[in-house]
Amino acid sequence: MAISSTVQQAIRSKDIVLTSQLRLAEDTGRQGVIEQAERLSAIVDSITVPANPHGTVHMEGLAAASLLLANDVDPVLHVASRDRNRIAIRSELLGAVAIGVTSLSLQHGDRLSKGLRTQPKKPKKPKKVGSVKLLRAAKRLSDFQEQNKEPELYLGTLANVLQPAPEWEPAVLVAKADAGARFVLTKASLDMDKLRQYMAALVAARITHRCRIIVSVPVPHSAGAARSLNENMRNEAIPAGIVKRLTEASSPEQSGVEIAAEFLRELQDIPGVSGANLIATGNDETISAVIGAAEVQ
Repeated sequence: MAISSTVQQAIRSKDIVLTSQLRLAEDTGRQGVIEQAERLSAIVDSITVPANPHGTVHMEGLAAASLLLANDVDPVLHVASRDRNRIAIRSELLGAVAIGVTSLSLQHGDRLSKGLRTQPKKPKKPKKVGSVKLLRAAKRLSDFQEQNKEPELYLGTLANVLQPAPEWEPAVLVAKADAGARFVLTKASLDMDKLRQYMAALVAARITHRCRIIVSVPVPHSAGAARSLNENMRNEAIPAGIVKRLTEASSPEQSGVEIAAEFLRELQDIPGVSGANLIATGNDETISAVIGAAEVQ
């Protein structure tokens, strides 16, 4: 299904690309996805479709992507290898191509939330398929597409915003770029100091010449939501000062909008940043408020 604009086209033509993560929960149905598409399509270049973050249960990503395509929205479909075998992964890639998805974020997947990680009896896990192997498989499929004069796949991956040591080298991202990644979605972060140091390291290593970096910016609707993000991520996503600000705010949701807008406004000037992926922890209507307040050019 052809759509009017893709995230790849936006990245080529804009200084800062804006995407937003689709809010999916166990009770999100067809109408919920369509309503989000209608609200967001006029203000973002693409909508990212998560792959069961932290083990949450929600609508299959392929189904959500199909609904977005039907509403003229370019989805960036997350494909995660966590707890899946190669047959299931390859089947999803083939299904994505069949429905018209051209942008994919290939990743191992978020670690499970604390509650799921503490189960006393763990089921046998399938053989692990790493993100580099996943990218290689998707690249082979993209090459096949091109040979048959079909749209190529725009492949991306996931990365943690970390505080690099003095001699740190982004070896994992280099391997992912070698495997076919052309854009990187970072995991959610509101730590500006850490982001600046991380981006400086990526620029120095010339990763930004090979991959476009899109920073995921959470829009926390409460202090509890901010603390939950920190608990479920390997690197603290939200600094203690921001959690304190949300705790003391008379309207935490409005404070979260202001915090995200400040962060978005500042990241536009960081060398190497190509865009932002906004992630609402509460009402997705806060996304438009953040974009308006940040005055993204």
